[in-house]
Amino acid sequence: MKTQNRIQSAALSVIGGAIALIALFPLLWVALAGFKEKTEVLSTPFRFFPKQWLVANYTDILGDATFLKSMGVTFGGAVLFAALSLFVNATAAYAFARLEFRFKGFLWVYVILTMFIPGMAILLTSFIVVDKMGMLDTLAVLVLPGVASAGHMFFIRQFYLNVPLALEEAALIDGAGRLRIFSSIFLPMSFPVFVIVGIGSYLGYWNSFIWPTMTITNPDLFQIMQYLYNFRSERSTELGMLMAGSAVTALPTVVLFLIFQKYIISGIKISGLK
Repeated sequence: MKTQNRIQSAALSVIGGAIALIALFPLLWVALAGFKEKTEVLSTPFRFFPKQWLVANYTDILGDATFLKSMGVTFGGAVLFAALSLFVNATAAYAFARLEFRFKGFLWVYVILTMFIPGMAILLTSFIVVDKMGMLDTLAVLVLPGVASAGHMFFIRQFYLNVPLALEEAALIDGAGRLRIFSSIFLPMSFPVFVIVGIGSYLGYWNSFIWPTMTITNPDLFQIMQYLYNFRSERSTELGMLMAGSAVTALPTVVLFLIFQKYIISGIKISGLK
């Protein structure tokens, strides 16, 4: 039995390692391509490692003030977006999970229905709305329209539905109000769920390209994906530097996953709750 368990464990480790290698291969190639000469990135025959390691691509991109500014603006906006998304979706999820109010069923169905509307289908109407509100070329146009998410609201609500009612009833008997119950009982228990929702919101903002391109024309507010697109258009021959910029752009996300990996796994387990 022990031998069989060891064989199964070794097989699972090999399979997991192979899957991880396949998943990380594109990122690893981009990082290594940042050390190549501009003519070597797409040269044939394909070479995984550079002939000559050039650090200049990374030093040049990190010395570009516009690139650093775009990284800073995008990171700040992503953190703000994730924080607001957690606040809005968590409070709404608590209301739908624990409170009783008029038209609750109808409103919940209305919220869920928005999950089935493709984002591309409402881009034009969304643009018209933010244009009428005078939000173009502001950080608000990047943050506010996507803060409320039916998917995130549903995910958090399912977790709150599994919180024992006895805890809430005991708090009500002790005289705690709904705000106190939410902040003292539900929030401390929600950290793994919040990690999943927060990282999802962060990644959605960080990787956004079409919406910023439609709504932002001020170079001071350019998001990092806009910067990389403009770099590719204006300096199409400097592929090594472009790869270096792409690798640096991916670094904050990688660090984020490494820091919160334990909680991400816990959140994935929680997602199986009924």
